[in-house]
Amino acid sequence: MTRRGLLLGATAWTLRADDAQDVWDLFTEMAAALSDAKAAEFMKAFSRDLPNHEVLRNNVEALLASYDVHSSIELLNGEGDAAAYMIELDWFLQIVEKQDTGSVTRRRELVHCRLIKQRKKWLITSFEPLSLFKPVA
Repeated sequence: MTRRGLLLGATAWTLRADDAQDVWDLFTEMAAALSDAKAAEFMKAFSRDLPNHEVLRNNVEALLASYDVHSSIELLNGEGDAAAYMIELDWFLQIVEKQDTGSVTRRRELVHCRLIKQRKKWLITSFEPLSLFKPVA
């Protein structure tokens, strides 16, 4: 392999690593927004073209209005390029009622997401299961 080929290969790897880090940063910002009860900040990660976007927004707002949410995310798998990314996460929520009872609900889901890059920003276009963020029944 020529020196030029090595240099281009290293540059391509750096771009993929940067994109992977950007995607991971997006999810850590989402988890922080949940913990800070900032529904609007959390929803910025989702494309408006996401199926059931409005339902998700309403669920997140209702959840954060009545509960303190603590979130942790573990990356299980991720692959993609500079335009699209697929990611698999282990997402854990601890949902604590704000009222006197302080009951605790725990949720843990295997989450599958598809993201696309639009104007240098990653947006989630597919998220399963959306039920992870439903208010506690």
